[in-house]
Amino acid sequence: MPIEEGKVVEGIVSSITNFGAFIQLPEGKMGLVHISEIADTYVKDIRHFIKEKDKVKVKVLSIEKNGKINLSIKQAQIKKANRPAEIDWEQESRKNQGSSFEDRLSKFLKDSDEKLQQLKKNTDSKRNGGYRKSDVLQRN
Repeated sequence: MPIEEGKVVEGIVSSITNFGAFIQLPEGKMGLVHISEIADTYVKDIRHFIKEKDKVKVKVLSIEKNGKINLSIKQAQIKKANRPAEIDWEQESRKNQGSSFEDRLSKFLKDSDEKLQQLKKNTDSKRNGGYRKSDVLQRN
């Protein structure tokens, strides 16, 4: 499998430096994972996250003209939960087929108003430290 930008491949950590880790890739190529691409958190010492001879999945960020390959471990591990939800537009269309535009607009406005009221209620309770006004007034 050729190494291409955007692909996720598996490699082996060959050496670790203060600024990153060199990864042995398929086809005998070598790439660098910069310290900023090791993890989503602050990395002071790379050795707390990986060690030599570890197998790691890396995303190929770029391949420079001189042959240098820039890699990322953290971007290879992005979870699917971070991706937007996929919507089956055909199903949505069938669900609303019997409704007129006005009916759908009315339902949207009603749902939106309910969500807004719930949001305001939650915000007010946080401002009062979780207490309702009536609770505060009774204590005084």
